[in-house]
Amino acid sequence: MAENAVISLKDVSVVYGYHTVLDRINFSLGVGEFCYLIGKTGAGKSSFLKLLYRDIKPQEGSIQVAEYDVTSLPDKQVPFLRRRLGIVFQDFQLLPDRSVYENVAFALEVTGQRRRFIKNRVLEVLGMVGLSHKRKAMPGDLSGGEQQRVVIARALANEPRLMLADEPTGNLDPEASRSIMDLLKQINNRGMAVLMVTHDYNTVRQFPHRTVQINSGKLEEVKMM
Repeated sequence: MAENAVISLKDVSVVYGYHTVLDRINFSLGVGEFCYLIGKTGAGKSSFLKLLYRDIKPQEGSIQVAEYDVTSLPDKQVPFLRRRLGIVFQDFQLLPDRSVYENVAFALEVTGQRRRFIKNRVLEVLGMVGLSHKRKAMPGDLSGGEQQRVVIARALANEPRLMLADEPTGNLDPEASRSIMDLLKQINNRGMAVLMVTHDYNTVRQFPHRTVQINSGKLEEVKMM
């Protein structure tokens, strides 16, 4: 993989039964780059993301993410790959019985970090997303936009090389969506690569970045007008 790339896919195919979801696609994402991944429902966007964090394997091709050769990675090394990725889901997936602080801290506790480091890092990332004052709140007491900010803070906790955002504005109102996009832009401006899956073409037009589309199993660069 090129030194300036955090993702590299070469001739990657994914087949479910007799259905080819991804057909010998090629893609690279550079360090500090922001890219949208768009496509119709069922086009293969979720499969594309699952390849990157090794939830599925391709039938053909090679995948490298950060410093990992994902296609040949032993199963026991997969958790280390995932720590290099910050993953933001549409449906938040926060632990409802834990506070904002505890939700973010959990991402560090599972890696065996020391308590003092965890405290300092959690407060740091909550400050980055503007939620230091809500650290004792429970997820159910937060707005959708605030919950997504917690998810982003949790994704940042392990200082990932790359952020994967799967429809991060899909459940949010327009104002909250703009706020999340502004936050992702700030994170990207600090040098982190961001790959964002979205159906929201208005957001793509309002916050223009490189855009690729999955269409009939193929991946192509597109210009949004």
